[in-house]
Amino acid sequence: MSFTTATPILTPSYSLSSLHSNRFNAAILSPIPLRRSFSSFARRRRNCPLIAAAATTTDVEIDMDVDSLKKGIAEFYDESSGLWENVWGEHMHHGFYDPDSSVSLSDHRAAQIRMIEETLRFAGVEAATAVVDVGCGIGGSSRYLARKFGAKCRGITLSPVQAKRAQAIAADAGLSDKVCFEVADALNQPFSDGEFDLVWSMESGEHMPDKSKFVSELVRVAAPGATIIIVTWCHRDLGPSEDSLQPWEHKLLQKICDGFYLPAWCSTADYVKLLESHGLQDVRTADWSRNVAPFWPAVIRSAFTWNGFSSLLRSGWKTIKGALVMPLMIEGFKKDLIKFAIITCRKPE
Repeated sequence: MSFTTATPILTPSYSLSSLHSNRFNAAILSPIPLRRSFSSFARRRRNCPLIAAAATTTDVEIDMDVDSLKKGIAEFYDESSGLWENVWGEHMHHGFYDPDSSVSLSDHRAAQIRMIEETLRFAGVEAATAVVDVGCGIGGSSRYLARKFGAKCRGITLSPVQAKRAQAIAADAGLSDKVCFEVADALNQPFSDGEFDLVWSMESGEHMPDKSKFVSELVRVAAPGATIIIVTWCHRDLGPSEDSLQPWEHKLLQKICDGFYLPAWCSTADYVKLLESHGLQDVRTADWSRNVAPFWPAVIRSAFTWNGFSSLLRSGWKTIKGALVMPLMIEGFKKDLIKFAIITCRKPE
């Protein structure tokens, strides 16, 4: 989850014709063509560096739009992760609440743990031995899953600061033998085919400029019989007579994209079609928008505490400008445009 810069980004702007319909279209779900050569993210690299070297482009030129997006995401999280940890702790994602509940700040941290547990329950996961945490933040989910299941966990992030901090917390917790974090691209993961029996993506899918490639990589690294979990922000599914979102919906999402370093959104139905195109089984979805409703107002309130406000000022202008977009997320949820979705499935044996 992110509060990212309002600096204009070089991802494709929305046009009404480019907004995703519920009819599967791989080109739409791949709005920016990604090229595979990030030489510092070589796929078969088996070491676990705390901080990967900056990607080089000597072998193949990288599309600058994608490069700019990823650079912006990395820089935002480099700057803002300390603020988030200071105010909210190690889990950089929504909490799960009973609908219409009234909660305190301490309840929010418990709700973030509940989000993990509810996700596992919905997916029917009762054990895991090898986990990949795609978009790991500062490693909260990885460490939780390592403790819960005794699993080996690998986390990847675009942010060197996050990777270093995640490993440091793991060392302090005595989990260095269980978890490992590195800088890598979720669209070109540095893992072997079929390596993990639990593929975990907690609120990272919204940052992916190529949803088709994102899903393909999750499927590739999943072992036969593995569970794949995607918890992400989506726009609403389109109705049978709709070809696109409404103009006002388009405008609201564009403002959020401009503020949060997000490429084009897709719907839950789009994810389902992508997963089914890979022959995945037991595809299930749920809309948890009501269960996360208390979260964004609480984040905004936390910015008006002395600790939150002073931390926000220290984090820099990018984070401040991103914070100004947060009320638009609340508006999107209230108007049923934005959906907090969970999508789970199983790779065939």
